[in-house]
Amino acid sequence: MSFLSPLLRLENLSTEPIMSQDHVPEAQRYNKDNIVAQWCAPINGKMYRIELEHGTTSGRRMIWVNGREVLRRDWMFKLVGEDTFCIEQARCIIRVDPAPGFKYEYSLYIDGKPHAQYTEELTRQYRLWLYSCASSQAAEADVPQEYRIMLKLDTLSLYVNDELREETAAFVHGGTDTSFEMHEIKFVLQARSSGNKHDGIVHTLLANDELVPEAKIQQIMQEPVSILQTN
Repeated sequence: MSFLSPLLRLENLSTEPIMSQDHVPEAQRYNKDNIVAQWCAPINGKMYRIELEHGTTSGRRMIWVNGREVLRRDWMFKLVGEDTFCIEQARCIIRVDPAPGFKYEYSLYIDGKPHAQYTEELTRQYRLWLYSCASSQAAEADVPQEYRIMLKLDTLSLYVNDELREETAAFVHGGTDTSFEMHEIKFVLQARSSGNKHDGIVHTLLANDELVPEAKIQQIMQEPVSILQTN
């Protein structure tokens, strides 16, 4: 007599390896040590971190955007090729190409352009400021409050920590001021004429009347990477 359910008979058991991670919570599936390539790029005023997991022994390929899984392929026998995904309206492709010595080269394309070309063109369309301070809300945890302010020049859209702001610029002598407050910090984005045709409008950011130095987008972006790695 068998005490096993008929579904547990040996002939009913799958002989295929169980490679799916559907039963594992997303936060546990993400493992920084498994990332073989990463990029960072501005898309529609927001900064995105794009990471690739490429398991040459497990056959698993996963793509993460800002720590969230956007694509997963389990048990892939073909370890090279490309995967397509979208970030907002931008079409992204990650290519895996063979390299000498049983290694692999990883590259990212956004809207048909290599990552290096895409980011170079995008940096000319934005102004960026980074500001950090200890706010009253974060003082107990001894963690500084960080702000990333991005201005899209063609639409004058203003983003603070990836959130689009709705403030309206006020006309002042010589230009405009756009004011907004975040956690008891008063920000003023000033737009003034440079006085010459080549430079056009100069944008300056003040935080509680203190000048915030302008940052370069490249400072918070990974350089275009081509990581050669085997598992």
